[in-house]
Amino acid sequence: MGPGWIAERFTESVQAHSRQVIAAVGSRSLARSKAFAESFGVPAAYGSYEELAAAPDVDIVYVSTPHNFHHSAALLAIEAGKHVLVEKPIGLDAVQARDIAARAKAAGVFAAEAMWSFFLPKFDIVRQILEAGTLGTVTTVLAEYGEHFQRSHRIFDPALAGGPLLDLGTYPLALITEVLGAPQQVRALGQWHESGVNAQLSAVMEFAGGSHAVMNTHLHNFTPAAATIVGSEATLALDGPFNMPGGFELRFPDGSRLRHDEPAGAHFEGLHYEAAAVARSVTHGLSEVPERTLDASIRTMEAADALRWQLGIEFQGEGNSPT
Repeated sequence: MGPGWIAERFTESVQAHSRQVIAAVGSRSLARSKAFAESFGVPAAYGSYEELAAAPDVDIVYVSTPHNFHHSAALLAIEAGKHVLVEKPIGLDAVQARDIAARAKAAGVFAAEAMWSFFLPKFDIVRQILEAGTLGTVTTVLAEYGEHFQRSHRIFDPALAGGPLLDLGTYPLALITEVLGAPQQVRALGQWHESGVNAQLSAVMEFAGGSHAVMNTHLHNFTPAAATIVGSEATLALDGPFNMPGGFELRFPDGSRLRHDEPAGAHFEGLHYEAAAVARSVTHGLSEVPERTLDASIRTMEAADALRWQLGIEFQGEGNSPT
C-alpha cells in the first residue's frame, strides 16, 4: 500500500529470498500502481487504497505510504479484516501507535511495525547475549544515525513529517528503548533547517536504575551509524550501520574479545526477514511478532514524543499534544 522507494526494496528482497507472493499493489495513482506492478511482476494493480484493502486474495497489507498516512492506511486495512505490517514509524506519535494496536486487537487481526533491524539474524544473537546477562548490568547505550539527502527529498518537507527523527532517529531510539525500556528523564537539543524541519536532534536519557543513553540523528551527512551497549561485565559494539546486516564485537575488561561477522549485504537487502517473521506469526495465530512487540513500538514513540516536545517539533496530523 504505497509504491514508493521502501516498497520497491521490500518487494525486491521478498521476491529474491522467499516464496511469499506480492499479490497486489495499491496507490492513489493507478498509473503508479501499474508501473510498479509491471516492474516487479505483481499480478494486480489498484488505483486506491480501498480497492487494495478489499482485494480477496490479499492476506497481509504492507503499509509503505509516507509517514503521515501510516495510521489511516493501517486502519483501512484493519477495518477490511486484513493483517497489517506498518512501515516504521508505526505512526506519527504514540497516540496513533496505541490506536493501531487497539484496533487490530478489537478486529482480531495481526499488526506489527516494520522495524526491520530487529528481525535480522545478528539481532537474534544480540537478544540472546542480553538475556543471558553476558554484559552484566547495562549502564549505557550510545547510538547515532546521520545521512545526507538531496534538497528535493521529502525529509525536508514539513507537511510530510520531515526531519531526521522518524526516518533515521527511530533506529537508535528503538535500540535504546529495546535495551533499557522507557526513559524516566530526557534532555534534548535541536537544530533547525531553513526548510522548516528539524535538522539535528541530540538527546541524553536516564532510565530506571540510573542507566543512561545518548543518541544523535541528523540530515547533514553520513555518519558511521554505530551503536554501543555498555555493561558492568562487557561491552557490545555494533558495527555501523548498526541497523543493517553486519558484525559486532563483545569486549571484556581483561582485553579479550569475541567477534561475530556476517555478510553486510546490499542496502536494505535484509527486509525479507521481517516478512518471514510476519508469515510465521500469522501462521501460528499470533497477534504480533515477538521480535518487535506493539508495546515496544509504542514505547519508542512515547520517547520520540517526549524528545520532540522539548524542541517544539510538531507533525501535521499527529494525535498527540504536549499540553
